[in-house]
Amino acid sequence: MAPKPITRNTLFYGDNLDILREYVMDESVDLIYLDPPFNSSRNYNVLFRDEKGAESESQITAFEDTWHWNNTAEETYHQLITDSPISEMISAIIALTNKGEMGAYLVMMAARLIELHRVLKPTGSLYLHCDPTASHYLKMILDGIFGPQNYRNEIVWQRTSTHSDAKRKFADISDTLFFYTKSDRYVFSVQHIPHSEEYIARDYKYTDENGRRYRRGDLASPNPRPNLTYDYKGYKPPVNGWRVSREKMEELDREGRLIFPRTPEGRIVYKRYLDEMPGVVVGNVWTDIGPVNVRAAERLGYPTQKPLALLERIINASSNPGDIVLDPFCGCGTSIAAAQKLGRNWIGIDITHLSIALQKFRLQDMYPGITFDVLGEPEDIGAARQLASDDRYQFQWWALSLIKARPLGGEAGSKVGKKGSDKGIDGIINFTDDTTGKPKRVIVQVKSGKVKSGDIRDLVGVLDREKAQIGVFITLEEASRDMNTEAVSAGYYDSPGWGQKYPRLQILTIAQLLKGDGVKMPPQHGTFKRAQQVKQGPDVEQTGFDVE
Repeated sequence: MAPKPITRNTLFYGDNLDILREYVMDESVDLIYLDPPFNSSRNYNVLFRDEKGAESESQITAFEDTWHWNNTAEETYHQLITDSPISEMISAIIALTNKGEMGAYLVMMAARLIELHRVLKPTGSLYLHCDPTASHYLKMILDGIFGPQNYRNEIVWQRTSTHSDAKRKFADISDTLFFYTKSDRYVFSVQHIPHSEEYIARDYKYTDENGRRYRRGDLASPNPRPNLTYDYKGYKPPVNGWRVSREKMEELDREGRLIFPRTPEGRIVYKRYLDEMPGVVVGNVWTDIGPVNVRAAERLGYPTQKPLALLERIINASSNPGDIVLDPFCGCGTSIAAAQKLGRNWIGIDITHLSIALQKFRLQDMYPGITFDVLGEPEDIGAARQLASDDRYQFQWWALSLIKARPLGGEAGSKVGKKGSDKGIDGIINFTDDTTGKPKRVIVQVKSGKVKSGDIRDLVGVLDREKAQIGVFITLEEASRDMNTEAVSAGYYDSPGWGQKYPRLQILTIAQLLKGDGVKMPPQHGTFKRAQQVKQGPDVEQTGFDVE
């Protein structure tokens, strides 16, 4: 069945290959940005770090199978060599990589790039963000799918300054963005950056009575212009004539932009104002956009988070207001946040509930009142049970997202049944409610199986051990009377900042959370670092769009 039009800004949870095939129509997207995993030594969905900047003890890795040749890689490879425009190329590449980790990654990417080419409009563009680990192979695949004639640029983004850990090679300080288009009819707007202070001081050294800086511009034509050879207010024309018509010259004169020489033999010049100059044209080496460092206001704690300015440049260059931007590896959602800011419609896809949760909260914090759809999340108990059956850790992350709790422990795809180093804590909510500003904690435990009163007693013990203020027990199954009795027996937390008492141990069922119930706790709390509100441009209140 062919996909139906997507009519609202939408976040999709799931495998982007399946989402693209099932939901996104042919030639319906104007701009694609993707920042896929591209280095097997990195963990790509470790969304949170502790106060010292260390990653959580149990890495949360969304792409565990990406770098391993398994049944999925073999099946995808077979499809590519039997029914794709790059069958010979991918066969040669896999022969070279011996069906190893790199081969599995490239097969995964090739299948998705074919679908991305399908959904891109003839006027559309694609930017693929990568590093040298696989960039040479990816460019070959892009050439095979998009055609070498539609390659536009290899953009080098300096993401950091040099550092001292490069002892036997030059420091790695840049990423690569490959810019391809669907055809030669693509949208593109030249981008500019401000002039340097040195340039301004040297070339714009004059100031008019209104404080506007300007330089003197030559009005002489560089080539013979007989039709523009005329006297003006007694001043003779240059040898080749003027650059402008008499009408334009009179307009400049009325605006007070002409500077007349003291003698008739001198040359008339005009004022070229700095504030009317667009700036320096941006080339394919970008050194003016810094990374999201530890002091950046937009930092959310996501290790591969890209700066908004980077995505804004791409979106401004290769799309128009109202166009549709797609990010199939959405991560923490910088691309869709930038698209929303710039008045574009958007589609985001990610394979973990953890990322989807972060994107939702980021958008809501940046754009209060924003509306969008989220597809793939459980909406009823039956779907929640199915998620718990399919993947216990995805269920856990999703459940934690319902109360904006920061996940701790557990690895995607790992064997379930052991708590490991999480010490009985699946999630945390930090809050402050007194004048000291010291963080206090709500600790959260999630259960998708059978539960009993002993689980509540155990959580009380964890609460005491960790010196946390409130404990929350999230359960897929209904709580028994004995469990509720144990919870009530834990007493109350007395908030000094709000003068209220909150149950020290709270049981919340998934059914209650789906109905909108939440944790009873001081209101000044947060999980993910809140994104700053952003002022949007004109006419960007988007509640939907039509991709037909």
